[in-house]
Order: sequence, then structure tokens, then C-alpha cells
Amino acid sequence: MDERLRALGLVEGQRMAQALFAEVAARGLIAPGCSEREVSDRIGALAREAPAWGTCGSWRAVRSGPHSALPAGQEPPEDRILTEDDIAIADLGPVLAGYESGFVRTVVIGQDPDKHRLIEDLPRLFAAAREAFHADRTLTGSHLHAEIQTLATKAGWTLGGWNAGHMVGAPNAHGGAQSSDAYISPANDLPLRRTAEDGRQAHWLLEISLLDEHRGFGGSHKGLLDLA
Repeated sequence: MDERLRALGLVEGQRMAQALFAEVAARGLIAPGCSEREVSDRIGALAREAPAWGTCGSWRAVRSGPHSALPAGQEPPEDRILTEDDIAIADLGPVLAGYESGFVRTVVIGQDPDKHRLIEDLPRLFAAAREAFHADRTLTGSHLHAEIQTLATKAGWTLGGWNAGHMVGAPNAHGGAQSSDAYISPANDLPLRRTAEDGRQAHWLLEISLLDEHRGFGGSHKGLLDLA
């Protein structure tokens, strides 16, 4: 595929995910009293309403409460009912399977001040990490990870997971078995701007995962790093 068309497809996939998430919020699908599985099924049904979003099978789109502190890609051990003053991570990545992209956002139910501070910090740190990437054309995965670690610590959070994103097309693994070169991690000393092993331009998905280890909850914000 032409590189320009591929990049346009990735950006379009993210735009579609943003539209789907906005509709999920408008319909109030992530609500107390519903189970994670029920909310996930509703999001899947909504995605199937619009041909542009394509079709997808059943998946756990939502992790809430203590499940929100699990590493990205790790399946919660059981279903859970969302409560008042809860927090939930919505992963719309499976809807974008045909676009090689990923999209994660975090929602707070209720007025818990710590959780509201978290969802304010997530996009702020995401934007700061993107600025660091665009400011240095030789930036490596390890250097960007270190920058994100510093941002998280200064904001009073623990950085979740062993990586802060991955190359488009790489699995969102929650273990360290995958090649470190495909992840924004301390072990990746290669420049992020490079040609991938398949000969195509490397594009990246940035994922900021923050944890409140004391209270046992977290949040995540994922989207394209190098494309608008």
C-alpha cells in the first residue's frame, strides 16, 4: 500500500474511533449498575449500527474499578458491576482492526476528585509526550519512555505497564516476550522514526497508563503518536 494512503487510513481510523467514543458518551452506555460485559456488548452493538465502523466480534471493551489497574491487554479475571464514583477504561481497538490502529479513553462516573484529576492528567501527559516526540527527530523508544516516566512521577502517578505504546501492527502485549524494538520501552534504543522490518515507515501508537497504587485504580489514553 502507498505510504501516504496508509497514513491517511490510520488517521481515518482514529477519527472513526473518536466519533464512536463520542456516541458512547452521548448515549450514556458506561453507567453504574451495568456489568463490564453488558457495557462491552452495548458498545459492540453500537459499532455494528454504522457500516463505517465495520463489524467486530465480542470483546471486553471496558475495564472498571480495580480492573482498571491491570496492564493493557490483560483480561480481567471476572466480570464486574460498575458502581457510583467508579472509573472505567474503554478500549475501542477491536473496532479498528481493519485500520491497524488503536484507541483507548478513560471515563469517570461520579465526583471522586482523585479520579477526575487522573482523567485530566491523561490527555495532558499524552500531549506532552507527543511534543517531546516532535521536538527530537532522533528520539528513541527508551528516551521517550523515560520522559513519560518523569511526567507521570511529577504529576503524582505511577506509570503503568512495561511499555508506553507500540509500533502499529505490533501486539499490545502485557508481558515482555515481544521484540523490544516494537515498543516504547526502556529496552528500545532505536530511533522511533525509522523504516520497520517490513520495509514500511514505522508508525506508533502512544499509550499513557497511570496508576494510583494506594487506591488501586488506573486510567489509560491511547492514540496515534506520529500522525495527527
